[in-house]
Amino acid sequence: MRYIAVLCILAAPISADTVVAARTLPAQTLIVAEDLILRDQNVPGSVEVPADIIGMEAKVAIYAGRPIRPGDVGFPAVVERNEIITLHYESSGLVISTEGRALGRAGPGEIIRVMNISSRSTVTALIGADGAGYVSR
Repeated sequence: MRYIAVLCILAAPISADTVVAARTLPAQTLIVAEDLILRDQNVPGSVEVPADIIGMEAKVAIYAGRPIRPGDVGFPAVVERNEIITLHYESSGLVISTEGRALGRAGPGEIIRVMNISSRSTVTALIGADGAGYVSR
């Protein structure tokens, strides 16, 4: 009998807050506190703390009243599409730096394709906080 009581307590829904958009946020919008509302509802997989996403950028359109999921936001872009960036390649003490054209828009920590301007070959690069692309093998 004790086990049934424990199961009932564990199976009860846990109340949690969910962050929703106060207005429609187009993609590439920088999120500020006024854009968010905290609702007393439990939506699995949604953001629960507004401070976690303030200052982030909407990666997709987020409609008013809809819960915000972590995949909907990301760090603000430091590299725009077609921007000329520095590419760095390092291997066994050898460091090569050249210029490349970003083929996408990205924030720090994201991987995009970059065309090496001198050789016209396309590589994938990890974008750093400094806006440079870091190529690895």
